[in-house]
Amino acid sequence: MSASETPELLDILSPAFDADPNPTYALLRDEHPVFYHEGMQSYILSRYEDVENAFKDKGFTSENYSWQLEPVHGRTILQMEGREHSVHRNLITPAFRGSELTSKFVPVIEKNSAELIDGFRLAGRVDLVDQYTIRFPINVIVDMLGLSKADHARFQKWYHSIMAFLSNLTGDEAVMAQGVETKDELEAYLLPIIADRRANPADDLLSTLVTAAIDGEQMSDLDIKAFVSLLLVAGGETTDKAMSNMFFQLISNPDQMAAVRADRSLIANAFAETLRHSPPVQMIMRQPSADVEMHGTVIPAGSTVTALIAAANRDPRKYSDPDGFDIFRSDLDIDKAFSGAANHTAFCLGRHFCVGAMLSKTEVEIGTNQLLDAMRDIAFDGPAPPRSGVFTRAPKSMPLTFTPA
Repeated sequence: MSASETPELLDILSPAFDADPNPTYALLRDEHPVFYHEGMQSYILSRYEDVENAFKDKGFTSENYSWQLEPVHGRTILQMEGREHSVHRNLITPAFRGSELTSKFVPVIEKNSAELIDGFRLAGRVDLVDQYTIRFPINVIVDMLGLSKADHARFQKWYHSIMAFLSNLTGDEAVMAQGVETKDELEAYLLPIIADRRANPADDLLSTLVTAAIDGEQMSDLDIKAFVSLLLVAGGETTDKAMSNMFFQLISNPDQMAAVRADRSLIANAFAETLRHSPPVQMIMRQPSADVEMHGTVIPAGSTVTALIAAANRDPRKYSDPDGFDIFRSDLDIDKAFSGAANHTAFCLGRHFCVGAMLSKTEVEIGTNQLLDAMRDIAFDGPAPPRSGVFTRAPKSMPLTFTPA
């Protein structure tokens, strides 16, 4: 059944979906587990088991990224398979976990969060999105890379342009052109700096990337530039929208906010439950290398498959009371929530599990701790803000009132 033959409720590009996607997700899961959407020219999967399979089964490839990501990023690790993927992943991973993350980058994260909070901590009012969450992770990434603080605003602009390109499900040509222009601007900015780091390595992430080697293999300058572009989106979007979604849910559930404030170890629970309940990225695409039959529908080889993360994460076949936000739920494995063994789909699963998951967790824990230390009696300044977005979803603005601590 195609989107043109079905009610608006099944159309994920409709205004009704943008207002509240969950009725659509439920209808897709229950009655149309494989649904062809003509507007997106994509087969849509919505049940947890099917989305998990699309991420873990090597028959579902990331070939779609050649048109979805490469025009704006260049060729990234997400497009690689087999040995090439393993080598590049092993070159990158050490910088984002363990002692490297703790010793080098935790101070950078703490400093950037504190600087932003100092700008509003005495005011008693803040737009948490505009003044904090949208800025925090991008500023951290720029500083981790050892780039100029004067370029924070420039990277914010590039970040928004890249995200607009990736969210452009209707194919707006002006948005596409701006994204390609951003790719060229970022490349012209970064390549001379990457060349300089090769000649004069420093104590920063960019130097780590240019000097990393496995069996004599290193990332090329264009590989590193593409990864930095990807990091802006993967690192920025997850922390930005996850933090705003998490605070939205905690403010909406005061008992859970009080529990987190009293026991800061529960920030990890709140973040993991946010990733399940209100994931920042709503969907990821894949492409089958051979015909695949699912639920009586044949998905042809080379087709685009859209795996609905947000629908899978609310599948009642997987979770009890899936629409409820509960940081104490027993069917979400917190210990594994930020690893490839996670039992939610927000960071993807399998070989392309998000390499920056621990960086995001570290940012969220540090930032949330600092915000709670600075702000008491946090409340919405007016009605709860609307959430919107199809590819990614979160409040675009979140005015809050609080008592300065």
